[in-house]
Amino acid sequence: MDLNLNSTVKLNNGVEMPLFGLGTWALTGKRGHQAILWALEAGYRLLDTAEVYGNEKRVGLAIKDSGIPREEIFITTKVYHTSQGFDKTLNAFEESLRRLDLSYIDLYLIHVPATSLRLDTWKAFEKLLNEGKTRAIGVSNYMIRHLTEQLDHFSVIPAVNQVEFSPFLYQKDLLDFCMSHNIVLEGYSSLTKGVKLNTQTLNDIGKIYAKSPAQILIRWGLQHDVVQIPRSGNKDHIYENANVFDFQIKDDDMRTLDSLNEGFRAYGLDPNNYK
Repeated sequence: MDLNLNSTVKLNNGVEMPLFGLGTWALTGKRGHQAILWALEAGYRLLDTAEVYGNEKRVGLAIKDSGIPREEIFITTKVYHTSQGFDKTLNAFEESLRRLDLSYIDLYLIHVPATSLRLDTWKAFEKLLNEGKTRAIGVSNYMIRHLTEQLDHFSVIPAVNQVEFSPFLYQKDLLDFCMSHNIVLEGYSSLTKGVKLNTQTLNDIGKIYAKSPAQILIRWGLQHDVVQIPRSGNKDHIYENANVFDFQIKDDDMRTLDSLNEGFRAYGLDPNNYK
C-alpha cells in the first residue's frame, strides 16, 4: 500500500477525498485558528468540522488566511440532530455555508442517527447534492441497522460513514458492511483521546517501527482503508500525526493490534442506543 500525505480515496460518486486530515472538534478561538493553519502548513488537505462544534467561522477564516486555494481543501461539516428534518436541514446547511464563508461544501454528513427525522433529512441532503451545493453526502455514527434502513429507502448511497474507530474499538463488521456497499469508513478518535496511548502492546509495536503510539494508531487505520482525522492543537503533534507514510505495519503486527478490541469508546457515545 503505497500511501502518502496526498493520497485520496474515490467516493461512490467519483469525488476524490483525502485519506488523511484534521479533526477540529474543540479547536476554537485563536488556538483553533492556529492549529488549522499549522495543519494546512504541514500538508493536511481535509478539514472536518460540524455545526455543533461552534467553530465553522474559525475554520473558514483559517482557510482564507492560509492562502491555499479553496478547491485544494476538502471541507466536511455536519448537521446536528436538533437541526434535522427537511426544511430545518436546508436552513442549517445555509447557516453552515454562511459561517464557513464558502460557496460549497465538499462533504455534508448527518451527525448522528438520533432522530426519526433522519430520512427527511436525507431527502434534503439529496436536494443539496443535486443543486451542487455539496459535492458528496454521507452519515456519521451510523451502525449497520441505520445504514440498512437508509439503503432500504433511498437509491443515493451515503458516500461516507464517520464513526469512532481504533484498535480498541475495531468495528470489523461495520467496516466490512460499508466496504461491501461502497461506503467509505472514516474514523474519528483514532487516538482514543489519549487514554490508550500508554498501552504496552502499542508501545512495543511502536518501538519496532521507531514510531509513537499515536503514529501506530493512525497507520493501523490507514491500512484498514479507514480515512483518518486525528485532532490536535499542538504543532509538534500535528506534524507527528502526519508523519505516518514512511513505514508499513506488517501483517502479524496488524493482527496483534486488531486483537486489542475491547469495545472502548473514548467519547462514551454508543450509536447502538439509537433506534
